[in-house]
Amino acid sequence: MDDAGAVPTVTELLLSEGVILLSVALAFVILFRRFGLGATLGYLVAGALVGPYGLGLVGGGESKLAIAEIGIVLLLFLVGLELNPARLWRLRRDIFGLGVLQVVTCGIVLVALIFLTTGFTLGAAIALGLPLALSSTAQVLPSLKESGRINSPFGEKAFSILLLQDLAIVPMITIIASLSRAPADPAAPPNWMLALYTLGAIVGLVLAGRFLLQPLLRLVGRFGERELFVAVGLFAVLASASLMHALHLSPALGAFIAGVMLADSPYRHEIESDVEPFRMILLGLFFVAVGMVLDVGVIIREPLFILGMALALVAVKIGLIAGLGRLFGMPSGQALALGLLLSQGGEFGFVLFAHAQNALLIAPEAASMFSAIVTVSMMTTPLLLMLARRLEFSAKDDETAALDGPDGQARGGAIIVGYGRFGQTVAQMLMGQGCKVTLIDRKPAQIEQSRQFDIKVYYGDGTSIDLLRRAGAEEASLLIFALDDRRLTPAMVHEAMEAFPQAAVLVRAHDRQQLLDFASLSPAAVVREVFESAVTMGRFALKELGVSPEQIDEIERQYRDNDRKRLDVQLASGLLATKDLLYRPGRTMVLPHKATVGDEA
Repeated sequence: MDDAGAVPTVTELLLSEGVILLSVALAFVILFRRFGLGATLGYLVAGALVGPYGLGLVGGGESKLAIAEIGIVLLLFLVGLELNPARLWRLRRDIFGLGVLQVVTCGIVLVALIFLTTGFTLGAAIALGLPLALSSTAQVLPSLKESGRINSPFGEKAFSILLLQDLAIVPMITIIASLSRAPADPAAPPNWMLALYTLGAIVGLVLAGRFLLQPLLRLVGRFGERELFVAVGLFAVLASASLMHALHLSPALGAFIAGVMLADSPYRHEIESDVEPFRMILLGLFFVAVGMVLDVGVIIREPLFILGMALALVAVKIGLIAGLGRLFGMPSGQALALGLLLSQGGEFGFVLFAHAQNALLIAPEAASMFSAIVTVSMMTTPLLLMLARRLEFSAKDDETAALDGPDGQARGGAIIVGYGRFGQTVAQMLMGQGCKVTLIDRKPAQIEQSRQFDIKVYYGDGTSIDLLRRAGAEEASLLIFALDDRRLTPAMVHEAMEAFPQAAVLVRAHDRQQLLDFASLSPAAVVREVFESAVTMGRFALKELGVSPEQIDEIERQYRDNDRKRLDVQLASGLLATKDLLYRPGRTMVLPHKATVGDEA
């Protein structure tokens, strides 16, 4: 039988479309990254090119968009994980003051602009204008991290606004749903019951997180299997989102609450590092799907309107955000830099436009047109970022002065991997000096014991670059490996030094051989775990033999000098190359007065 007219199977379709999507997306992301335009724009253009409105190589953009929205759910979960109570309290003025004012002020002005200059109804203008108040987290945060300014006063204000913008998505979805002109779902409960469902679901999720999820994580932690953490993390997200969906509420809200439940958990960084790859893949697919459903014909018919509205969007947000920055005490240059940094539309605009379209507030053509406006505004970001950096650096000297000394060190802080007897001593000395310290350990029992002393220790494999990055290693001043076994290898230390060059790396060596292995990498310091305590014991032993304090000091000095000579030779020639330098009968130290048993002190 001739198979020429056979319909391709689902597997064949997935394979062929997957190859096309990934190859084109990869090419455009690399190209756009090369010219500093960001991965998001690369995904959008790739989707538009291969989609039904482009070359038509791949179809089903709506179905792919529905699947890829799980990436948005995971993103909101990770946003919830950022809401550590201590950090939230410290940044409360910027988050709930500056952030709220930015979203409300920009939203109102942009809604008025759309309503007064176009033929859209007020409901449509609200559904289109409010999303434009949001900025692109995917473009702004990497820029702040790469420049090392994420923890500066300027960076924290930008982070606070972006965090509030991410939180504002949930109420914006609620506003769009309340304005919906779509036929009511007969299975949906009345609004008053939805409010009760929402409250009950939130309380239920919080209780489940405390009494079910946390014990489950402790159990998984004892096994030490990373795959189980991946499963638990995805289960927490999908279960929370599914519960909200079943109650006719926003799945994104459920994921966000799941993240908040775990924000103060010692397992937070491990979950972040495990969930992040899924978020990145699905969010990339989401942007590709958005590009696929963009009606290129509408964009071609209205190029002047799209360009003009994009420029108006950027100008309005620059002016309003700069003014709010000045209101909150920022210097003029930094306030303007903040406006430039956050002037573009954001990726969540695509999500909200889709919600508005489903609510029958806007036509598909309007969703495509305003998605293009957001895309054009995002293309201005690289140029505006360069200008923002110049303006920001104009006030850099004053800011740098404010970061000097212990306060400045606390901003970068230290990450200590391993919180056993060795790591505890190091941590206590740093904390006593006022340094911010993040503690990581793989032993659940150690984490639980530390809680009894009100010390927060995070669970995770501290040798993992992904986990260290989630713990803030890109902004850390110190990275200290205080592990009490041979799991730590020179390759791991080298990888950490390469990934976080701004951090001084200090390493605990199990013995002399491990000391030699690490020393060849030239970290800031390598310390043998028993060396100093053994020297101290030797001093006590000499004292009990009646050796004078002066001679004890001289013996210690000569021993340390000899030990350094041995290490230098061993680094070049191996561990057994210094047998002749060891002290033994017939080879002793030369002292001003030979100490023997029975000498008077």
